[in-house]
Amino acid sequence: MGFQCGLSGMNAASKNLDVIGNNIANANTVGMKSSRAEFADLVASQLGTGGGAGAGIGVAVATVAQQFTQGSVNITGNSLDVAIDGRGFFQVRQPDGSAAYTRDGNFEVDSQGQLVTASGNVVEPGITIPQGTQSVTIGSDGTVTAQLPGQATPAQIGTLQLTDFVNAAGLMPKGENLYVETAASGTPQTGTPGQNGIGTLAQGALEGSNVNVVEELVNMIETQRAYEMNSKAISASDQMLQYLNNNV
Repeated sequence: MGFQCGLSGMNAASKNLDVIGNNIANANTVGMKSSRAEFADLVASQLGTGGGAGAGIGVAVATVAQQFTQGSVNITGNSLDVAIDGRGFFQVRQPDGSAAYTRDGNFEVDSQGQLVTASGNVVEPGITIPQGTQSVTIGSDGTVTAQLPGQATPAQIGTLQLTDFVNAAGLMPKGENLYVETAASGTPQTGTPGQNGIGTLAQGALEGSNVNVVEELVNMIETQRAYEMNSKAISASDQMLQYLNNNV
């Protein structure tokens, strides 16, 4: 059983190191939310006849949880960059027509004038920037206006909305700064920025990663030590078995 415990500990530490490495690698990714490995003990059987203590056989990674704390808001000056300050996600339409959600407000305009993400996913509800637009203004409540040639006042061309979830940590990451709905996240609730607990928007800014690099480096050292200790536990079990075999 000592081998099993040590091996499970090494496997869990290795998976935890993968999570930490991914966090560090994405320390500069716009809207990136860090992950945390959560562990659970494994019990093989009950010792004794009176409901005694369980015989542990090691540890396993129970889940990898997303940490949706606020990242820093960094000024870029780009009028199509939008940061979320508070709860909520931008909803986008993927190429297959399904919905996904992101905190990355690094928007662009495609060949049809539609507001899209850097990877080309269309922002919903759809906003089209008229050809010849001189400037675009995005209010903290999501109101989008455009200054058009020959017009004295800006014209409203759409509204950016935010989508929130009862349990955002239950969303499933799928790459490209996108998350998709799951049973654990609950159903999406879309609303106006600044209302009903949803965050506000900041034009000309992007939300940075919430990864704390110093904390992740400390976690990496702790994980490495845990891996080494479990390796020593396996070595100790092997030495004990060798002693038993040599003295039977």
